[in-house]
Amino acid sequence: MNVMRPFVSSHPCFRARHGANAESLSAAGGSPDRRHRTHPHRHTPGTHPDGLKHARLFLLVGAAVAASAIAVGAARGGQAATVWLCRPGLANDPCTSSLAATVVQASGASSAAVAKPAASSGFDCFYVYPTVSHEAMLNADLKVQAAERNAAIAQASRFSTVCRVFAPIYRQVTLDGLFAPDGIAAVTTAYQSLLSGFDDYLAHQNDGRPIVFIGHSQGAAILIRLLAGVVDRDAKLRNRLVLAVILGGDVEVRTGSLTGGSFANIPLCSRPAEAGCVIAYSSFPGEPPPTALFGLPGKGVALQSQQTATTGVQVACVNPAAIGGGPALLDPYFPSLGRAPTPWVSYPGLYRAACHTAHGATWLQVNKATGSSDSRPVVRELDGPDWGYHTDDVNLALGNLVADVAAAERTWSAHHTIR
Repeated sequence: MNVMRPFVSSHPCFRARHGANAESLSAAGGSPDRRHRTHPHRHTPGTHPDGLKHARLFLLVGAAVAASAIAVGAARGGQAATVWLCRPGLANDPCTSSLAATVVQASGASSAAVAKPAASSGFDCFYVYPTVSHEAMLNADLKVQAAERNAAIAQASRFSTVCRVFAPIYRQVTLDGLFAPDGIAAVTTAYQSLLSGFDDYLAHQNDGRPIVFIGHSQGAAILIRLLAGVVDRDAKLRNRLVLAVILGGDVEVRTGSLTGGSFANIPLCSRPAEAGCVIAYSSFPGEPPPTALFGLPGKGVALQSQQTATTGVQVACVNPAAIGGGPALLDPYFPSLGRAPTPWVSYPGLYRAACHTAHGATWLQVNKATGSSDSRPVVRELDGPDWGYHTDDVNLALGNLVADVAAAERTWSAHHTIR
């Protein structure tokens, strides 16, 4: 069986193991840049440092932020002007890059799939990219660099078929920032920077249109704070929420409920084509271990969004391929990285997914759906069981997620008037 390496090294600790440029994508979707950069926390590729160390790292940063008692909606400055990674009309916008794909079947037969960014749309997508910055400072600067472009291409560009994609550059916590002994300032700076970009977007770009929110990893954690502090408490703004796709960030709900935890009013999606709700999950091939960084309430990545409760809540899982529940086949899309003559490659029918809960953990279980005769490349836990398929959360179900957004838009349109 061929093994496919992750396409986006989306979390700082992952990047620490594989080098700052490990598996980075070229802006054109070409071959990954495998050059190694020297970093005091980088580990040899293929090794898996103790997951407890990384759990403590999340705890250090998350607890520091929680202890600071900074109001989520406060201090909406700190960024003089918004720098846009993606925005309609932007020259060389990575979110409107080529979507041509090669579809490879289990038999080995392939065909071309054509998709293009929508010429116009009444819907906006607001995208927050994961940790990609390897700058030698606590917070990234506001320059558009290859790492941010690569993430936007891999995770956000296919949504351009169903919405106008906006993505501000924000001063995310870098790898150095996450490993800093005092994480308060770095995490606060990242959030306030993103909040400033969102305020600018609402004031000067949105013009009252309905919004789809999309985020992964650090982007998901910051987006949870943004939705909780700004959207969830504002009924008019909440009414314009079409869908929130928050992956690898541990959205939480009251145990057995669709709300509570992260959001008081915004529910999890519970039926196909539902609008005004959240799709959230972290993907694993089986039950996450107790030391996992995702899927467990009040631990790991949950601490980055100030979620510290460990009882009475559970991490959310909504299967993007079967929102009403049960198992279903995923529709994956990956940047081809030279595996196909197109920028994208898809492997239909290769994976089956279902939400599971056990021993306090909740996760999207993703397993190969075909037999040994299917030689298409598959993802694996390159960083060990504590991480699961984190780096592939988005791409494993990208086709499903785009379809979910389109369906939610149709539902929203049936009950609202689009400007």
